[in-house]
Amino acid sequence: MAATSTGSSALAQRYAHALLELAEDAKALDQVADDLKALRAALVESSDLRLLVRSPLLTRDEQMRAMAAVIDKAGAADLTRRFVGLVASNRRLFVLDAIITAYLDELARRRGEITAQVTTAHELSDDQTRALTDQIKKVIGAKVTIDKTVDPSIMGGMVVRVGSRMVDSSLRTKLIKMQLAMKGIG
Repeated sequence: MAATSTGSSALAQRYAHALLELAEDAKALDQVADDLKALRAALVESSDLRLLVRSPLLTRDEQMRAMAAVIDKAGAADLTRRFVGLVASNRRLFVLDAIITAYLDELARRRGEITAQVTTAHELSDDQTRALTDQIKKVIGAKVTIDKTVDPSIMGGMVVRVGSRMVDSSLRTKLIKMQLAMKGIG
């Protein structure tokens, strides 16, 4: 299993690097990044789309047509549309999420940015996102990009991951800690 995930990771890195070079040549780094973020959000929201990219039962043509429809509906740039079409035609959609992550990570690295993964129970407002970005920037001392995820199962609070550091102030974790403490008393 480890060899498979390592192979997939290397594959995703190669595709992401190629897309980054193409986007840089076309002066479309930010447009492609925005398109990929929207595509990642669609993958998170739609179980049908996740099934589409992972299913070996669908033909190459079916995957290509379906992904073309998704990309067209999202209004993605021509470079993004052609790239996703290439990934689909090469039967590599199963690494699409890893490609997106690799592209965004490399773009952030080139810009000297650090990405913070923030999971909240509810969508953050723009003001909350700005305040959180400022606070993380003060702690880290570098330019910070926030990668937001909504997970209602944490009930409240947030989980912030920056590199190998994690701060978990979620209500779910606090309740679990309280439950464990109560077991120790009884």
